[in-house]
Amino acid sequence: MPGQRHDTVGVAPLIRDLDFGGLIADKAFDANWIIEGMNARGAQIVISQRPQRLQPLDIDDEIYKWRHLIENFFCKLKEFKRIAMRSDKTDKSFEAMIYACSAIINSR
Repeated sequence: MPGQRHDTVGVAPLIRDLDFGGLIADKAFDANWIIEGMNARGAQIVISQRPQRLQPLDIDDEIYKWRHLIENFFCKLKEFKRIAMRSDKTDKSFEAMIYACSAIINSR
């Protein structure tokens, strides 16, 4: 079932042709192949590590705090039932609702 796949399954096709300077992620993305790929690109890695990692990576704690802010923003977005339930029929209307709800959150 697609909704039950591990988060790392979709990473490779998602970042294939993108140029970026770093990756901020949670423990679900602490995979050696992702970290090796980021090192090959020269991207900064800010991934919270699983306790089983034998050689922990040095990460920038200040940048990692940004991840928390982004997580909080998505939690606030999900307070809007229409977004949480993905009840919009088209990608355009879903995107428009995200912009509208973001504006409401920002104006509070």
